[in-house]
Amino acid sequence: MVKKETAGQEQLGAFAPQFAHLNDDVLFGEVWSKEDQLSAHDRSLVTIAALISMGNTEQLTTHLQIGKNNGITQEEIVAEITHLAFYVGWPKAWSAFNRAKEIWQEK
Repeated sequence: MVKKETAGQEQLGAFAPQFAHLNDDVLFGEVWSKEDQLSAHDRSLVTIAALISMGNTEQLTTHLQIGKNNGITQEEIVAEITHLAFYVGWPKAWSAFNRAKEIWQEK
């Protein structure tokens, strides 16, 4: 059974209830749950690539952890960020490596 996402409600529910609903129920509840179309592992790789390319490092840490939980290995994340460096920029890749290193070196 997939754990229901509640970060929207927990962090923004009182302030932005519609956004919280869209985050928890639509994005994570409907889109992320369609694993017959794209696995959670692959969705994480795509999401991480998008966040790195846009320089959205605030959300990147959370999605790196989600990706690790979805089975992305250290070797895969290193390969992804290295590949992206040539397309999105060296500073964005460096920032992403700093965050990824923290998550994959957790004990």
